[in-house]
This record gives sequence, structure tokens and C-alpha cells, in this order.
Amino acid sequence: MPADPNLLLLVTQMPMPFGKYKGTTICDLPVSYLEWFEQKGFPEGKLGILLQTIYEIKLNGLEHLLDPLRKPRYKR
Repeated sequence: MPADPNLLLLVTQMPMPFGKYKGTTICDLPVSYLEWFEQKGFPEGKLGILLQTIYEIKLNGLEHLLDPLRKPRYKR
């Protein structure tokens, strides 16, 4: 499967569609939840790819690479 150039952007924008963390942005999911998927099996398709991607990013301490891609938060 060819690499999707928008993969990292999707990780920072797509909400988890189900489960305990429904509505939480994929990049904000806790490592413990991602470890559970790693043990039980990631879902098929795009969601599984996104979950595997953020798991690897967090496992390797590379979360700071996503900072420029996160939606801008307005300062008050």
C-alpha cells in the first residue's frame, strides 16, 4: 500500500469513531488504549492504519512532530 501523504494530518484531525474514547482525536488517545489495540488487533482499513501510526509515534517519543499539524488553538 502506498504511503498516504495526508496520514499524519488525519491523525491530528480525525476523531475516534467508537468506544470509550469516542470523539477523542486519534493523536490524543492514551498509550494504554493504543497498547490494548496492539494486543487485540487494530481495526481494518484507514482507522487501523491511523491507530498503528499514532501508536508507533507515541512509542518512539515523536509526538512533537505532530505539533505543526494540529489545528490552531486560539489564544484569548
